[in-house]
Amino acid sequence: MATTSNYLEHYDNDDEEDDEFDGDDDDDEPSPPLSAGSEEDRLEAVLRRLTADEVRIRVHDVAIRGCARTRRAAAEAAVGSDLSRAATVPELLRAAAAAGERLRRLGAFESVSITLDAAPPGVPADGRGGVVVVLVDVTEARGAAAGGLGIFANTETRSCSVDCSLRFKNLFGYCETWDASGTLGLDQTMELSVGATVPRIGAIPTPLMARVSFLSEDWLKSSIREHLICVSVGLLSTMNHNLVYNLSWRTITDPARMSSSSIREQLEHSLLSSMKYTYKIDQRDSRIRPTRGYAFLSSSQVGGLAPDSKSARFVRQEFDLRVSMPLGVWNAALNAGVAAGVIHPLARGSTGSISPLPERFYLGGNRSLVCRLGGPSSLLGFKSRGLGMTGSQTCAPKNSENGSSISPELDAVGGDIALTAFADLSFDLPLKPLRELGIHGHAFVSAGNHAKLTERDIRKFPLTEFLKTFRSSAGFGVVVPTRLFRIEMNYCHILKQFDHDKAKTGIQFNFSSP
Repeated sequence: MATTSNYLEHYDNDDEEDDEFDGDDDDDEPSPPLSAGSEEDRLEAVLRRLTADEVRIRVHDVAIRGCARTRRAAAEAAVGSDLSRAATVPELLRAAAAAGERLRRLGAFESVSITLDAAPPGVPADGRGGVVVVLVDVTEARGAAAGGLGIFANTETRSCSVDCSLRFKNLFGYCETWDASGTLGLDQTMELSVGATVPRIGAIPTPLMARVSFLSEDWLKSSIREHLICVSVGLLSTMNHNLVYNLSWRTITDPARMSSSSIREQLEHSLLSSMKYTYKIDQRDSRIRPTRGYAFLSSSQVGGLAPDSKSARFVRQEFDLRVSMPLGVWNAALNAGVAAGVIHPLARGSTGSISPLPERFYLGGNRSLVCRLGGPSSLLGFKSRGLGMTGSQTCAPKNSENGSSISPELDAVGGDIALTAFADLSFDLPLKPLRELGIHGHAFVSAGNHAKLTERDIRKFPLTEFLKTFRSSAGFGVVVPTRLFRIEMNYCHILKQFDHDKAKTGIQFNFSSP
């Protein structure tokens, strides 16, 4: 919050001195004391005059107070140099508002207050205007550590997982964030991640981000097992732009040796050295329950930057557009979105026209249609990796108890091009206690499809056939929003599906973070 104090009184006293010879005999009469309301009106009038008349000033000093654990360099980098370079009162007020917002985004301060004050006695006057000082008062957040522990059930895999997280904020005084998270599932899925984020400080032109991840999982109802070790380094991070370098070592195995021929071609170690640029703008009023605004995301990834024969070489592009419109009754809002993506291999040779298996698009799953902004993926009513082309396993496993054969499963092979769309109508429920808790209802319809690019020329892609084979679903449900995630209890009805699609009409539970 930007405020003014003694400078307003100093400026107002100068006006009174200019008018002291305008009166005559009435000057001897005592003036009545000003009330609190009159004092506020006077200060507001002076402030309006300062901003309207482009009154020139010179900033003598910018003082930051209240930093105990936080290093001054971190606070000074967030404040910036616009305050000290301001030449008029409007410029100073705009710079103060921007500096206060940057300080709050650091997440290390509970409150931020910026005050404009008159310069102390002894500071020489400036012919360009009044001399002022800017006082930046911050209050540091008390809690430096936070953690969480949860147990979640997955209705698709009929298993549960234990998730834990730990976060430290401003541990070394640079307003940095250190976090660690882990997931351990009873289906032998394990994920570990450790990362750090440091805001822009001193000569560093952009915030720094680094993360190390490890993943080991079985693909849903498939013979494939994936191991991944990944290192990510953020090279550019602003409000709308993000540039990240990823170096990953992935191993895809088939312990049961039942995978299809199309899958066996990629059962090996692979190195992914890629650069990913993301442009994102989100003008929605809420990410949990948006009622107005729009959001757009464009993601471009180039893989194969390392000179290694096992390096995956491809170009991947994604788009995602969301629009929210209020309807004016029952606090209802219509959310609509469309997402598209395409991946094109760059390598040549015997398998040069085959895109990397893990980088393809897989549709399905029980993620929220509204929250997630990140390309085509969610299609309610369809299981994870449960839509589109599949490859038959070479043999069926034996049941160890009675020796009978279990029906063979199909390996999901994904698609090189994907397109999804949805419409979601949210509305208040008639019960007042539910409305006070933010619990509301919604009805939705979703559709999508993905396919393989058999021709190297994308212009030869059979668009008409692609649109005819769209899958779709519709349903309704109840949404329970929380501070951290959105819970949906939906009834999904499959409108259109094809052979080998894994879809089911019935009740679904969704847990989605914004």
